[in-house]
Amino acid sequence: MKDILTTLREDPAFETLLHVLNEVGLLDVLEKTESLTLFAPDNEAFKRINLEEIMLDRSKLQGILTYHMVDGERPYEGLEAEENIYTRNGKHLTAHLEVGELRIDNAALTRTDIRCSNGIIHVIDNVFLPQFSGWYCACC
Repeated sequence: MKDILTTLREDPAFETLLHVLNEVGLLDVLEKTESLTLFAPDNEAFKRINLEEIMLDRSKLQGILTYHMVDGERPYEGLEAEENIYTRNGKHLTAHLEVGELRIDNAALTRTDIRCSNGIIHVIDNVFLPQFSGWYCACC
């Protein structure tokens, strides 16, 4: 079984994610952490934000990326509605039901439970933004 970093590298849907993780020196986390859950935005998800602007502030970018990382393995079946999921950047994501489907903050899970030797990847359709920690409001 491959680690999280190798799994992402083998899937072209994660080219943007790998690029921004490399920009802030977080690739090692995906390779060396023993037990991690990664909510991985695909390339399409990154098109929904102003990545060019965010990349001008490395600290902000790092905060956004660590907001997608959760210590320990969190399989899909364990993600319950209304649960707070604490991330590596110190803020929490909120799992909630929207029209009968589980969402994490502002994202739908498009692929779940990609098992790796050092954790789990859940693919999401939006980039989590820490300024909306715990709840995402499209009107804000």
